Amino acid sequence: MATQDNQAEPKKQYDIVIVGGGMVGISQALLLSAQNPHWKIALIERFAFSKSSAEALYQPSFDARATALSLGTVQVFQALGLWSQLAEHHTAIKTVHVSDRGHIAGTEICHQKQGVNLLGAVVENAWLGRVLLSALRAQSNIEVLDNCEVNSAQMLVDGALLTVSPNQLENDKQAENKSQQENDKAISIHCQLLCLADGGDSALAKQLGLYRQVQDYQQAAIIATVEASKAHQGVAYERFTDQGPMALLPLGESDSAKRCALVWTLPENDLEATLALSDVEILEKLQQRFGYRLGKFCKIGKRQSYPLQLQMINEQLRSSLVVLGNAAHYLHPVAGQGFNLALRDCVALAEALKQANEQQQSLGDLSVLQRYLQMQQQDQDLTVNFSDQIVKVFSSQQLPKQLFRSAGFIALALFPEAKEFLAKQTMGLAGRLSKLNAINKGVA
Repeated sequence: MATQDNQAEPKKQYDIVIVGGGMVGISQALLLSAQNPHWKIALIERFAFSKSSAEALYQPSFDARATALSLGTVQVFQALGLWSQLAEHHTAIKTVHVSDRGHIAGTEICHQKQGVNLLGAVVENAWLGRVLLSALRAQSNIEVLDNCEVNSAQMLVDGALLTVSPNQLENDKQAENKSQQENDKAISIHCQLLCLADGGDSALAKQLGLYRQVQDYQQAAIIATVEASKAHQGVAYERFTDQGPMALLPLGESDSAKRCALVWTLPENDLEATLALSDVEILEKLQQRFGYRLGKFCKIGKRQSYPLQLQMINEQLRSSLVVLGNAAHYLHPVAGQGFNLALRDCVALAEALKQANEQQQSLGDLSVLQRYLQMQQQDQDLTVNFSDQIVKVFSSQQLPKQLFRSAGFIALALFPEAKEFLAKQTMGLAGRLSKLNAINKGVA
């Protein structure tokens, strides 16, 4: 943090500043750069990026977990010219199998029936982060201010004014040869538009008076990699049980691989006891909940857990301010909607800003940002409600809801329109998906 008597340097001017260098923040920067290479963009990240794109990345967004990318997200990365590299280490989702434990009814969504090569893909976050960071470094109009922290933000009539200084906690570890005075030097930044993409616990959002509406599901998620005796064949499983939903996503970059990424939700009260089980015991419990579609589970990796909530920011935008990603809406992970929705938001924002630039409007003009939200409101509402209701209905032990979900599976079997909606939602195509016409790099 900067000392009180330390004078900030003269203001640096940018068109757009993005706070948060995770997957959403970097993706937004790349989409903006693709729309207008003349915009001057700054991306501020409190953690230090690796010095070389060839090095393994380390920061909270780019951990050992994997992300399920919908078909719509794959198309966005194709338009940005990144998919060919991402595809070097991806596992295709060719089928989605949805089932309800204790009930015969179930449904499958197959890529062939949808007329596509894949429904989505699973990419490990470490690889996704490396590709995104490499692309970010290649953009001449984006300045990366990593290992920096925003100390304060002031919203002005003509934009936002930020005070930024080096992240002192990181510098204490890394800058033994630098003087304290140099480490503490703050800079002042002015921009037309400030984008917050710094995660679900955004300190800057709190500083600006934004608050989060939280709905606690009274559930926790266990995240781990498991290995089964049968190959996954590119099938992603969504399994609903009376204790909560679970998902198994294919890994291993091949249909013949046997590894899957597990997202297992269970009541909060059962979490501690479940985590305390031995590998053999937890695999037996998982087998009971999931069944034998993948044969016998024979190995489980390191387990991580976190509480599950639906979190929504009370204001997604103000004049010269827009909130993105988990900072705007944090969803239950079982349907794999979070990052995919956030990327569609990023696409819509980039389009709205391009239109504003063509009409010679300020990028932070409230009407411009309202136009963006109008473009995305239906998609956001649809996706948030889908994620929320699917958890509530399929986690319930109440008889009316059990009957309702059984009727839902029957509807999926009997009515093509219902199954088509589920397929479009799964592929990230149910809401408004931009065709990215303004990005001239083309879709592969």
